[in-house]
Amino acid sequence: MLVDSFGRVATDLRVSLTDRCNLRCTYCMPPEGLDWLPKPDLLTAEEIIRLVRLGVERLGITEVRFTGGEPLLRRELPEIVAATAELRPRPQISLTTNGIGLARLAGVLAGAGLDRVNVSLDTLDREVFVRLAHRDRLQDVLAGLAAADEAGLTPVKVNAVLMRGINESEAVPLLRYCLDRGYELRFIEQMPLDAQHGWRRENMVTADEIIGLLKDSFDLTEDDPAARGSAPAELFLVDGGPARVGVIGSVTRPFCGTCDRVRLTADGQIRNCLFAREESDLRTAMRSGASDDDLAARWIAAVARKKAGHGIDDPGFLQPARPMSAIGG
Repeated sequence: MLVDSFGRVATDLRVSLTDRCNLRCTYCMPPEGLDWLPKPDLLTAEEIIRLVRLGVERLGITEVRFTGGEPLLRRELPEIVAATAELRPRPQISLTTNGIGLARLAGVLAGAGLDRVNVSLDTLDREVFVRLAHRDRLQDVLAGLAAADEAGLTPVKVNAVLMRGINESEAVPLLRYCLDRGYELRFIEQMPLDAQHGWRRENMVTADEIIGLLKDSFDLTEDDPAARGSAPAELFLVDGGPARVGVIGSVTRPFCGTCDRVRLTADGQIRNCLFAREESDLRTAMRSGASDDDLAARWIAAVARKKAGHGIDDPGFLQPARPMSAIGG
């Protein structure tokens, strides 16, 4: 099993399929985009499937989430999902996406074995969407959400990042929109993972502020904390339930002590934390003929070195060199 020196067991694998994205969200990358990884550096579909199989069959992984960049840009996504669904014990399979293209692919992915999706949606205002993402694609995202729901990829979860002076006024409209459609909304504090390294704590809308904004219009009751487990979101019943809303306070309310996640980047690096500055290379070893036993040993050793926390509050904290799009969410 993947156990670190603090006794935490990694069972949730986040697999980045590409660093490319068809949006340019300001909290992730500049409007002109980034220098993408060369295709030879990316893991092939067969290499991804091999490492996912190793994680599930040998190392205790029970949940696999495919991320990016934008994972829907990976042509082999249905094939990768189908191969993952055939593993035994079968893991829970999810996808984090910006929703563009999901209207076309939701049914295909559900048929391949995908269980559910998380879709990013920071605004319901077309002009604000263009300002944030530098693309006029709001209707595509909304259509993707509806298609995911129709395809049975439920519960459909929505991720929203609020930014001061830009979209914090939309906390209540976003929650009403999701409640009306049966989606589960999660607000996420903006994290220092932008390629521009422009994140500033004072510009971040905190978890406390988000809860305060929602309480102006809804009765929020904290859900059973014992049921949270290692989940990142604090959950609140809305107006007595059963509908719930989540707040992920990655910066101000860190949950590092119960973290059960490990990440595989699109170029085959193992990362123990979004904010890690060290990686462990499985791609080179795999392409040099490493056996499954050797790859498993390297993976186990990498997780054993996981630090106690992300260290954002430490005086010497340094933002990781890779942005979110290259790490995988």
